[in-house]
Amino acid sequence: MRLAVRGSRVKTGRTQRKDKYMPVALIILAAGQGTRMNSDLPKVLHQIGGAPMFVHALEAGRMLKAERRVLVVGHGAQAVSAAARAYDPDIEIVVQNEQLGTGHAVNAAREVLADFDGDVVVLYGDTPFIRPGTLQAMVDARAEFDVVVLGFEAADPGRYGRLIMDGKNLNAIVEAKDADDAELAVTFCNSGVKMTAGTNLFALLDTIGNDNASGEYYLTDIVAAAAKAGQSATAIACDEAETLGVNSRADLARAEAVFQARARSDAQENGVTLVAPETVFFALDTVIGRDTIVEPNVVFGPGVSVETGATIRSFSHLEGCHVGSGAIVGPYARLRPGAELANDAHIGNFVEIKNSQIGEGTKVNHLSYIGDASVGDGTNIGAGTITCNYDGVMKHRTEIGARAFVGSDTMFIAPVKLGDEAMTATGTVLTRDVPDGALAISRPEFQIKAGVARKLFEKLKAAKAARDKGQ
Repeated sequence: MRLAVRGSRVKTGRTQRKDKYMPVALIILAAGQGTRMNSDLPKVLHQIGGAPMFVHALEAGRMLKAERRVLVVGHGAQAVSAAARAYDPDIEIVVQNEQLGTGHAVNAAREVLADFDGDVVVLYGDTPFIRPGTLQAMVDARAEFDVVVLGFEAADPGRYGRLIMDGKNLNAIVEAKDADDAELAVTFCNSGVKMTAGTNLFALLDTIGNDNASGEYYLTDIVAAAAKAGQSATAIACDEAETLGVNSRADLARAEAVFQARARSDAQENGVTLVAPETVFFALDTVIGRDTIVEPNVVFGPGVSVETGATIRSFSHLEGCHVGSGAIVGPYARLRPGAELANDAHIGNFVEIKNSQIGEGTKVNHLSYIGDASVGDGTNIGAGTITCNYDGVMKHRTEIGARAFVGSDTMFIAPVKLGDEAMTATGTVLTRDVPDGALAISRPEFQIKAGVARKLFEKLKAAKAARDKGQ
């Protein structure tokens, strides 16, 4: 039995790249169920750094400027496909209806890449840490070799397939169960990542079988098939940490730790001060400018960008937001999706901003919620201010002008507008628009009723005594 959809023969001789800039396509294998995760969620949708783990493989491949990106899905195909298209609308999805091995999975991409004249890199959705530089090294090696394999020096080779090298040439991949003592002593191991010309890949797949204990088609077998066809192969070495696979919740936790360690190191190298690095958590797409200071216990969710010279104070949580140069956030602040802070804005303790634009130099320093709003430059928002943006059915916007002064405990009943250089008195409930330069006051008349407090307390105490006696 063969994988061939239609008959094909492998041509002997070289299939090296025609030039240094040969187009590249990615095939990412993401069809597995991941039973050891003990989850209803497909394995590749479990997140590392706030992104599904398969996205990390795509992101590494993106650095190669891959012209085609193919995701092979199977278990939970609909959910995985939706997540992939949300990240990359141009990704091509193919379904592996039966999971019959890695070779079978790659073969599922045959038809969509039938017209592709370039090299193909096969990556794995549950192996998220391959570095872009490593993939570039594979691309460079393709200028000399027909097939390029990614290997690593294993601290504990265990069950990994061994890469048997002769200088730069890869002679064979020997599975641990089939290796003799000399081969078992080899510590250079197979990661599973492969690269060759697309036409060559599928031609080689046509020649492999499933005559093994599992009855599966293994992508690894293309190396032996290439040698039989007179083609050359080599293996490029990477750090073992890049080959970390995720098969269990414990693996997922280790992978998150590896990702965070890398992200923290990268941030520091890029000129970001992390006061207590081990307490700061990043997402895959976090962008932070140099000379930013991040204090302890800060979490960056997906979609955050911070410009140069900002300060993110302790116990703040940011997601889907932009922070301008010189801005100060926190401590204990929450920036939700759609929050846009201009340069030198101040967002203080126990303040939440959602879907709102905060002007340059504007201050929202204490115990406030600003949602679905725009606030102009140089405005001061007093403590306890709330934009009441939801009527139970729809959201409404609040507009606050430039250089305005909002008194503490002001309630904006949206939709409503406060003009430039306008002011609200403390405790105001704003239900109508306020023009530029005006003062808004909405307080009931202040009254003092002599002796009423004492009488009220006596009445309440009597009621309580009667209740307690009845019990």
